[in-house]
Amino acid sequence: MSTDKEIETPIDPNVTISVEMVSKNFGPHKAVSNLSFSIKRGEIVGFLGPNGAGKTTTMRLLTSYYTPDTGKVFINGIDNSENDLETRKSIGYLAENNPLYEDLLVSEYLDFIADLRGLSGNERTRNLEQTVEEASLQEVFYRPISELSKGYHQRVGLAGAIIHRPSILILDEPTEGLDPNQRLSMRNLIKSLGQERTVLVTTHVMQEVENTCERVLLINRGQLVADSPVDEIFQLTPGLRKIYVEAEGSQIESGLSALDSVDSVQRLDPIDSRKRYIVNLSGLEDPRPSIFRIAASNGWILWELHEERMRLEDVFHTLTSENETERSKQGP
Repeated sequence: MSTDKEIETPIDPNVTISVEMVSKNFGPHKAVSNLSFSIKRGEIVGFLGPNGAGKTTTMRLLTSYYTPDTGKVFINGIDNSENDLETRKSIGYLAENNPLYEDLLVSEYLDFIADLRGLSGNERTRNLEQTVEEASLQEVFYRPISELSKGYHQRVGLAGAIIHRPSILILDEPTEGLDPNQRLSMRNLIKSLGQERTVLVTTHVMQEVENTCERVLLINRGQLVADSPVDEIFQLTPGLRKIYVEAEGSQIESGLSALDSVDSVQRLDPIDSRKRYIVNLSGLEDPRPSIFRIAASNGWILWELHEERMRLEDVFHTLTSENETERSKQGP
């Protein structure tokens, strides 16, 4: 028996952000094109892309600053185009430039933000206490914002973003301008905040993504080109994997080249009688056990055998470059 009634897709209560085939144009410029992804509660996700890739437009779509031309954005299962006031209550946003009122005390600023959020009574008191504790602002609570370090500036901005206890945090370059110690402190703070919330982080610092995030969304020219756990994203570009070999013996280069998982062998300058090579791999297989067995059977003396650590910057460059190449082949 057929029916014209539309069948609704069940809403997963664990999914806090759902972007479904969203596009946004500005005149002839397509900023976001058929973008789809979802993020669950408790995930810390790095949102990456080159300048002009559509990251800012996407964040503004999530926060209801923009409305999609096509597609839907759901915040905790609610369409933010139809219920933007409701969905905005679920989001805390820390902008890149983190504008603060420098002439206010930290306590005065947080009181002001609490007023804007309509907090009162016991809820206001409870939220303020929890926020000050989470952001570790006890020592500077009664100090002017103008006297605070850059690290504390970021903490105050973050406190303003979470004082209404949102289920979603969107952080735009949260470690920008911080020194190494401040970066580490902010990184730990983000991880603690992400235990019960969804956290979406945009940054150009790849090390921050590797150390803070569990998953990566990579967009280029408004399209999603990668969605992967951080520890698996390197598998998307297996050609970047390299093995460093330093050994003494004969026919080492030809022996390495004969392995099935090896794409090419790059000869480096020797050290005394030790020959050195970079082995470029063609797949996901780890050839080190095979190299060890070949060395043993041929009487090589292995001085070093290790995989060169792949950098997220290399993966980022490769995936976005591939996307550009595909677009150029397709034409305008």
